[in-house]
Amino acid sequence: MENSPKHKQPWLHSPIIDGVFILSPPFIALLLVICFPAQFQASSAIPVYYWLFLVVFIDVAHVYSTLYRTYFNSKSYKKEAFLIIVPIACYIVGVLLHNYNGMLFWRVLAYLAVFHFVRQQYGFMRLYSRQEGSNCWFRLIDKLAIYTATIYPLFYWHFEGDRNFSWFVENDIISFHSPVLLGIGLGLYLLVIATYVVKEVTYLANTGAFNWPRNLLIGGTFLSWYFGIVYFNGDMAFTTLNVISHGIPYMALIWIFEKKKHGKSGNKNNLILKYTFSKFGGVVFFVLLLAFLAYVEEGLWDGMVWKEHGSVFTFFACLPKISNEQVLSLLVPLLALPQSTHYVLDGFIWKVNKEK
Repeated sequence: MENSPKHKQPWLHSPIIDGVFILSPPFIALLLVICFPAQFQASSAIPVYYWLFLVVFIDVAHVYSTLYRTYFNSKSYKKEAFLIIVPIACYIVGVLLHNYNGMLFWRVLAYLAVFHFVRQQYGFMRLYSRQEGSNCWFRLIDKLAIYTATIYPLFYWHFEGDRNFSWFVENDIISFHSPVLLGIGLGLYLLVIATYVVKEVTYLANTGAFNWPRNLLIGGTFLSWYFGIVYFNGDMAFTTLNVISHGIPYMALIWIFEKKKHGKSGNKNNLILKYTFSKFGGVVFFVLLLAFLAYVEEGLWDGMVWKEHGSVFTFFACLPKISNEQVLSLLVPLLALPQSTHYVLDGFIWKVNKEK
């Protein structure tokens, strides 16, 4: 069914760009996991070059894309004092937490990341619902659906107690086995799915419209989070579905909004923005810059903390591994500062006016 002009699809850029870079990643990641079961579904080890592509060039790189919405935008930097306050506060809190207990630091960071990942899906849902005039009950069901799609798998992780993966380090997500709570959670999960399907059928019957991007976004979230955390129990499957479904759409969203903003403001004095949003090679510059920053950060981690992937971080292999706990309490929060700042700032930088 083609939507009439009255029911124009709420694409953020275009059907192709949105479809390829925002809506399709969770489906592509799931297809990859399903097509190669031996490699993904129960594997606890990730091949080093696949890890480099997935974790460094997508997951860590997407963190640095926030720079385009904050520190690379000189007008925003001068206007918003929290761009200075947030990293300072994150570092101080991080040092205090790590000095008190290293695992507590990683758990707080993991739950901050979880909150960020959940809120991103809600944010995308709101963007793709911005043109709908549906009633408050329909909006509530949409909200309930997107949160259920993310929170139920996390609920399962907490109360199933036997997952072969972690967020950052082993046991950073607290878990214990509770069959009763698992049964209640599954019942509510299925109820929300059924309610959403009934709501969509009702909405289609009443308006003749079907919001393709919103439904693909919500459907992809249900699939990627359920299969990544609940159905499969391997680190490769979890990391693939988690990282691809989150990192690529986030970087695409940054590109779409900042390119549009740059075109309107015409800030020609900022060389980074000028090269990034140039007509020729801008996307390549954008990707390479984020990949470079991510590689340097992860190289420092590997050289001074982990010492696990020396084959891909040869330039950092000469760095001494830090074992002193007091030094680590200063170093680890510093190396994690891009992530913690990204998680906090992201809650403030997406204030988008409703578009007609």
